[in-house]
Amino acid sequence: MTGDPAIRAEELRKRYGDVQAVDGVNLEVRRGEFYGILGPNGAGKTTTLELIEGLREPDSGKALLLGEPSWPRNPELLRRLGVQLQASAFFEKLTAREQIRTFASLYHVGHATADAMLDKVGLTEKANVRDDKLSGGQAQRLSLACALVHDPELVFLDEPTTGLDPQARRNLWDLLRQINAEGRTVVLTTHYMDEAQILCDRVAVMDAGRILRVGPPTELIAEFGVETLEDVFLQLTGREYRE
Repeated sequence: MTGDPAIRAEELRKRYGDVQAVDGVNLEVRRGEFYGILGPNGAGKTTTLELIEGLREPDSGKALLLGEPSWPRNPELLRRLGVQLQASAFFEKLTAREQIRTFASLYHVGHATADAMLDKVGLTEKANVRDDKLSGGQAQRLSLACALVHDPELVFLDEPTTGLDPQARRNLWDLLRQINAEGRTVVLTTHYMDEAQILCDRVAVMDAGRILRVGPPTELIAEFGVETLEDVFLQLTGREYRE
């Protein structure tokens, strides 16, 4: 985790009508880091991620990814990024193998590499099953495989475990740890405080479009003299955390 940061965001802002979804966000993510943006639903996490990724144009401010501006979108930069959106978006009526091979072809990646990625996420036995017949956890693993098939340096995960049962969540956590251990920078948004506490090197606690505090989970908990990140949120906002 040395050298120039993987991400540097400066004074990002985005408004939708009367709602200031992102309000002056600054953050820096180190290369090789597992970084979490956490907060309750409606905190502005997804919009912040979309601005950083270059999926949306900010009203003001800027973001640099791997030293390059994220907006306007740069096709060469996009090849270095892996993005898993909050809702999986697959091609209709394709099997798991067909899905990942189709995504791979967009990056000129061969079938052998695509099939190896399917095996890596534990879906080889489901290769001939259509995506609409997969369980929630299996669909999330397929979505992650599609985001990783071109071997990106920087991976964005927007609430990847929402709606999964506890066992499926833990299985996905193991896979996310492996992805990070291989040297990739991982940025995760989540409203599950326990998830951020377990997975992340550092977290940005977010609410109402603003980042309230950044630091390693254990250090934030120690700083406020509490037991959990939910308690940190309470100290920062004066209200209980609600997922």
